[in-house]
Amino acid sequence: MADSDFSPLLDRAHAHAIDYLNRQSERHVGSRASRDELLAALRLPLLKRGASAESVIDLLAAQGERGATASGSPRYFGFVIGGTTPAALAADWLVSAWDQNAGMYATSPLISVIEEIAGHWLVELFELPIESEVGFVTGCQMASFTCLAAARHRVLRLAGWDVEADGLNGAPKINVVASAESHVTIDVALRYLGLGTRNIQRVESDEQGRMRPDRLRELLATLEGPTIVCAQAGNVNTGAFDDLREIGKATREHDAWLHVDGAFGLWARASRKHAALAAGIELADSWATDAHKWLNVPYDCGVAIVRHGEDHRAAMTASAAYLMPTRGLERDEVDWVPEFSRRARGVPVYAALRAFGSDGVEAMVDNCCARARQFATLFAVEQGVQVLNDVVLNQVLVRFGDDDRITRAVVAAVQEEGTCWLSGTTWQGKAAMRISVSNWQTSKPDVLRSAAAIAMAFQKVRNGA
Repeated sequence: MADSDFSPLLDRAHAHAIDYLNRQSERHVGSRASRDELLAALRLPLLKRGASAESVIDLLAAQGERGATASGSPRYFGFVIGGTTPAALAADWLVSAWDQNAGMYATSPLISVIEEIAGHWLVELFELPIESEVGFVTGCQMASFTCLAAARHRVLRLAGWDVEADGLNGAPKINVVASAESHVTIDVALRYLGLGTRNIQRVESDEQGRMRPDRLRELLATLEGPTIVCAQAGNVNTGAFDDLREIGKATREHDAWLHVDGAFGLWARASRKHAALAAGIELADSWATDAHKWLNVPYDCGVAIVRHGEDHRAAMTASAAYLMPTRGLERDEVDWVPEFSRRARGVPVYAALRAFGSDGVEAMVDNCCARARQFATLFAVEQGVQVLNDVVLNQVLVRFGDDDRITRAVVAAVQEEGTCWLSGTTWQGKAAMRISVSNWQTSKPDVLRSAAAIAMAFQKVRNGA
């Protein structure tokens, strides 16, 4: 294909994309096509000679309109999923056009430099130790994996064991500690690292899902040997933060590694109004977060941040004679992340941070938190509606009629009606609606419109309609 052949097809894709984006703010927020309908449209014979590229793009665009969830909508409140900003989306298009392997400096000096700068900006924004190293991964799952791999390396190295060379067979036992409310991705990361979930020692959490520091201290006093503690900045249901200052002090007293899962909560550090929630987070040894959540860059973009660069690199690095290792200050991203061939995820982060500035990131975080409080205020005056959590960040847990069946029916009715989209959860044994405000575009009118649709769904369910 000649260079000149790209323009018509990219123009066509651009037109479809602009049409999708322009419709997104007012369309039915959920998917409108069933699996069978999508299969009927897309499960076509694999052709011997192929179809025209134009027809393929048209086919995909047509099904995207009815089959995709409008997760970029300002009224999408499910699963702590942000939208994407114009600067981040445009930068992501450049990433696809450049088609760089972001694994090494040799394959792309441009990406290496951009991601190095973006990483420094994030460390500055979060006010974390300046010596911290940053790796851009697929999401917070792999960010925690990367951080905990560095943790595994360091605690075993200090115990006289090289886990990268000798593996875990015969290694000193690692004590792994997490709260009763730790996110499932922590468990998965520990599985991937061979540390297992049955070995996790759980610390009691309070009524908002915060790890109890007094219980942690009691447990640490009974442990000997290499120890990793996993804390949380932003409970996935309530948004609550562990007491990171007290937890940080306790782990330092016991020479334990402290990892903080801050998938969305770490972004509170960018806000003067909300930074106190994460006070003491700088005492940790590693931090995991998602830029595709609150920075609102396109999927996939997790961020692993590790204070101890030597251990981070030792846990991740790959080398071979043909790889042309860097000399001097050049940075190979493969030294900091699990993947070799990888997309240039740091480029949209660079674009978003440059376009927003620190004030813009702060304003976005503050607005989302204000809109969550707006939801809570509106529900507080609705008869038969309970807000189950202290709304400290962007998460709101709502229960209807003090009844699991009714609550789940309201969630389903709201999803079907389409004004907004949100998810259900179970909190302390009770069904709840979970509202996560994470989109940079969500406004006061969006909340008013969504709350009215939720109230209407509750009335219909309660009346048996």
